[in-house]
Amino acid sequence: YYGDKMLVQNPPMPPLEREELDRVYSLPYARDFHPDYIDEGGVPAITEVKFSIPHNLGCFGACNFCAIAFHQGRAVRSRSVESVVEEAKKIAALPDFKGYINDVGGPTANFRSPSCDKQREHGVCPSKKCLAPTPCKNLKVDHTEYSDMLRQIEQVKGVKKVFIRSGIRFDYLILDEDDTFFRQLVERHTSGQLKVAPEHCSQNALMMMGKPPVEVFEKFKAKFFKISKEAGLEQYLVPYLMSSHPGTTMNDAVNMALWLKEWGYSPEQVQDFYPTPGTISTVMYYTGIHPMTGKSVYVTTDYREKQLQRALLQYRKPENANMVREALRLAGREDLIGNSPECLVRPAFGQGESARYIPEKKNSRGGRSAGGKKATAKGSTPRTVSGKKTKLDRVFGEDSARIKREAARLSDEERKKGKGARTAG
Repeated sequence: YYGDKMLVQNPPMPPLEREELDRVYSLPYARDFHPDYIDEGGVPAITEVKFSIPHNLGCFGACNFCAIAFHQGRAVRSRSVESVVEEAKKIAALPDFKGYINDVGGPTANFRSPSCDKQREHGVCPSKKCLAPTPCKNLKVDHTEYSDMLRQIEQVKGVKKVFIRSGIRFDYLILDEDDTFFRQLVERHTSGQLKVAPEHCSQNALMMMGKPPVEVFEKFKAKFFKISKEAGLEQYLVPYLMSSHPGTTMNDAVNMALWLKEWGYSPEQVQDFYPTPGTISTVMYYTGIHPMTGKSVYVTTDYREKQLQRALLQYRKPENANMVREALRLAGREDLIGNSPECLVRPAFGQGESARYIPEKKNSRGGRSAGGKKATAKGSTPRTVSGKKTKLDRVFGEDSARIKREAARLSDEERKKGKGARTAG
């Protein structure tokens, strides 16, 4: 009760069992966007899902920041192999099908059943997790049915390739003593890139996230590339990474940048933590306390610090250079600012022993100028006379025009010095 008002919270609906899921997916869906969108050019986002097949619901991974367990449950339920294969036949009969099943997955692609026999009988454990920080001794690891289902889909007339683009739970896969599915995944169901979710490399951050230690991911990564090489395939991992999760400090973000540098990976996308309803991470974010232990947790709610942590994970991007320098100074890691291979970012122009260019100054209107000349318009990109971007333009953006002017000035000074020396001789 809240004053004179009463809040009624209904219990969650029990998860649909296999027979019920099969019945839902057997309904005659249109498998296309509504005709009202035709005049607007359709719905481009449907391309990926139109030729994809969901085969499960729920996830017993139970990451602290993830809300899937709250709207799909921790007890995994899945469709029968027959139901999934039948949907593949319907997709193959579509007039615009090109022969490629984009995904056979779900919240976690390689889960097909509850994590253990006890979970089938008594439900999920209220205070224990199945995989993190260490796997439960009762966990059953089996990819047999999933492997067989994928093979049957490959046999459907009109299907050329079957891919898995949903996230694979790598810490579950690496526990399987039988390498059959791992090799099948790498050799036949990876479209050049495989999505996985290590999220971070810092032990403290991973503990707060409810993820396994980074050593588990390193073991999986090594095995993935080993099998890819043996199969003669050049393939890559696409990791989901998260910055500024509760418990993640600036030093953790620096270590993450160094880990990515050692790996040789430059992420195009990084997710900054945001609170989702009902999760453990959200409680930590708003209270600064871990609800399961009662201990204090470092939480950054400062927007600038969140920007800096995120920039460190994408330290290679030229537009992040100033924020990376700022973050490294705040973390006391100025040793990582320099021109040596071990450094994350070069010194700013006009700073450091080898720097040759002078930083631009803001003019009275807040714009930038150099050498008293008119500043480049904000958002514009300097181009060559022919109108084509040079490599310098692409790397340095707005700074390229200033760099060219300074280089020309230095070249002109050198030429004058040389001319003066020849005259004196």
